[in-house]
Amino acid sequence: MSQLKTLLFIFCLILMASTTAIAKNFTNQYSEFELPAGWACALEGSEWVCQSSDKDRKKEAIIILAAKIRGSQDSLDQYMGYLKETKTYTLPGGKTQVSEAKYYKKITVNGHDWIDALHLASEVPGFYTRYLATVKEDLGVAVTLSVSKDLYSIYKPVFDKIVESLRVFRQKQVDLAQVQGIKGKDENLIDEATFIPDQDEKPELVAARKKGHSGSGGGATDILLYGGIIFAAIVFFLLKKRKKKGPNPPA
Repeated sequence: MSQLKTLLFIFCLILMASTTAIAKNFTNQYSEFELPAGWACALEGSEWVCQSSDKDRKKEAIIILAAKIRGSQDSLDQYMGYLKETKTYTLPGGKTQVSEAKYYKKITVNGHDWIDALHLASEVPGFYTRYLATVKEDLGVAVTLSVSKDLYSIYKPVFDKIVESLRVFRQKQVDLAQVQGIKGKDENLIDEATFIPDQDEKPELVAARKKGHSGSGGGATDILLYGGIIFAAIVFFLLKKRKKKGPNPPA
């Protein structure tokens, strides 16, 4: 068991080191952050959707960015009030899903205040979703980062790096009503389900809106793929080394 924990720790270090080395910045009309290597973003409807370019990795994690013209319902206190509560929605077949709020707090990132919350099963059963919400002048901005529950410990340092690099801004002399990807003043920012389960009810991440234009993205290297290869090599090396030593002598 101790060897397994050590290997998992090594894999996480490899993942973080790879991300730091080859990650690229993603920038849209109101925000910027370090995009994991091998990921790309596209504008789908009124939201930016960021996922791995590898089709298998797309089922593991997703990042959604949304913004709207700020209305009376958009403030840090109101975002906190919403994110501290459980979310309830109906799955295909009529089953009711209730989320579990793990934490909710105010944080400061690069000199700007955000509401930060983590929920389990708030968007898709079996997935953690981390919410970041803030206001900037006449803008309301939300970022959601979702990952399969089984992979949360591996993706957590990647998501932490994204949050640490997150910046929000208001471009001067820009009419928000004319900007593609900005919701209207009366639309909701974070209290609508962003993802839906697929038709056979397996909990996979599926963007609610399908059409859009390509945005800036990461490189072609997939850090999880290479990290997995390195991880497998370490396991093989340790098992081979253990085999050479032979079985432990009887007590």
